[in-house]
Amino acid sequence: MHKIQTLNNISAVGLERFPRDSYEIASEMMHPDAILVRSAKMHDMQLPDSVKAIGRAGAGVNNIPVDAMTAAGIPVFNAPGANANAVKELVVAGMLMAARNIGQAWRFATGLSGEDTAINQNVEAGKKNFVGFELPGRTLGVVGLGAIGVKVANAARALGMKVVGYDPTITVRAAWALDSDVEQALSVDDLVARSDFITFHVPLTDKTRSMINADRLKLMKKRGVLLNFARNGIIDDEAVVAALDEGRLYAYVCDFPSNLLKDHPRVITLPHLGASTAEAEENCAVMVADQVRDWLEHGNVSNSVNFPEIGLPRTEDGHRIAVVNSNVPNMLGQISTDLAEAGLNIIDMLNKSRGDIAVTLIDVDGPPSEQAIQRIADIDGVLSARCLGCDDA
Repeated sequence: MHKIQTLNNISAVGLERFPRDSYEIASEMMHPDAILVRSAKMHDMQLPDSVKAIGRAGAGVNNIPVDAMTAAGIPVFNAPGANANAVKELVVAGMLMAARNIGQAWRFATGLSGEDTAINQNVEAGKKNFVGFELPGRTLGVVGLGAIGVKVANAARALGMKVVGYDPTITVRAAWALDSDVEQALSVDDLVARSDFITFHVPLTDKTRSMINADRLKLMKKRGVLLNFARNGIIDDEAVVAALDEGRLYAYVCDFPSNLLKDHPRVITLPHLGASTAEAEENCAVMVADQVRDWLEHGNVSNSVNFPEIGLPRTEDGHRIAVVNSNVPNMLGQISTDLAEAGLNIIDMLNKSRGDIAVTLIDVDGPPSEQAIQRIADIDGVLSARCLGCDDA
């Protein structure tokens, strides 16, 4: 029986992916095999030795101590792309709200009072203050062309916009999915200088922190629009407010309210709604549940932020061993030697590495004993070893 601890409310649709006859799920649990989390901060948590996986029902993993998990031999899974459509729709809504002054017009309309005749007169007199512009022909700059950025870029093209993208680490899969008319920016500065709208779909790192600052705002087209539905800190809010006050920037739409931003007349702040749809929450929960289950039951890894991708089909009569080890020479030799001494023949084996970590999946012709697994676990450099499906796993 595998035990799954949930640190936040995880969609029931995702939790249903765990068969109840072989999985126990609870928010309070001793010795869990895996932890599912959304936004709970895990950096100061003391994790029990039983934990074999962390599953983040979302894309960002800033709330998880990934480096510590890697050192402990624990994969951290996330759900990239599961909330991509939800974020894409909000970015499109943000562009429309900024271009048509929806926020300001709404505030004006809700502030009207008096008889309907007076309201109608005030509407006709006041609407000239909210004249906007249309999107076709404008240029959208997309920083980060992962699952979300590609959907945003393609949606903007469908709206008749020109699109410039920048992502030095774009994957082949993402490139294939991108509209062929999307142009490549040579740098962030190049993208900023060419864009009327700029949207960000990158994680918050030392390289992306304050990516848009006072210097880069000077490169942007007059009366441009910034959108940030990625992470707070990517944009220097103080520099943005100064540019808005000076009339150099037209609008700022973001998912991260603050005292500096929430009451500014040219800012639309939303309460972190990027992935807040029922569909996105279900998609994230389903994706991460399937990944955690595949790791616990088969040792396969997909969409891990710290482990290599690995997938080995199960042999019909084999017994699987999953080993996590430091990526150093002679690990496979030592593991093979221990299995031979235990009288076990290797039917199939696959080894994949990523940076300092490696995962080895081995199918052997008989059930390994607890002692055989422990001998592998005792090899210098092995972080964990387990038999999948064995009674002592």
